Amino acid sequence: MSIQKVEKCVPPKHSGLTRIIKAGGYSFKGMSSAWHSEAAFRQECLLALLLVPAFLLMDLSSMDRFMLIMATGFVLVTELLNSALESVVDRIGAEYHELSGKAKDIGSAAVFIALLVWGYTWLEVLFFS
Repeated sequence: MSIQKVEKCVPPKHSGLTRIIKAGGYSFKGMSSAWHSEAAFRQECLLALLLVPAFLLMDLSSMDRFMLIMATGFVLVTELLNSALESVVDRIGAEYHELSGKAKDIGSAAVFIALLVWGYTWLEVLFFS
């Protein structure tokens, strides 16, 4: 019995400006994919598009603005990571598995915590600072 070597088709490694441009393209592709396939990401982006200009017009300190922008970004990043996790789990198999459900639930919990942090930050800035 012989063991056959499987050769992988590895794309060429890029460096310098080419690598940065390629990485930017992959990032844009990921954002576009999330926008088109993830309703929660679209909802959170639209909410951010409404709220960020609103608080930029408010009389807030630069630290308050920074905290609101960071909390909003935290929600979007967490949603993207959760969507990526769900895609990987779905890629593994469509049948139910306890660990797949657990992974998706934990990802959802991360988004929930990010939303709680976001909500608390808004309450803190608007009503207690």
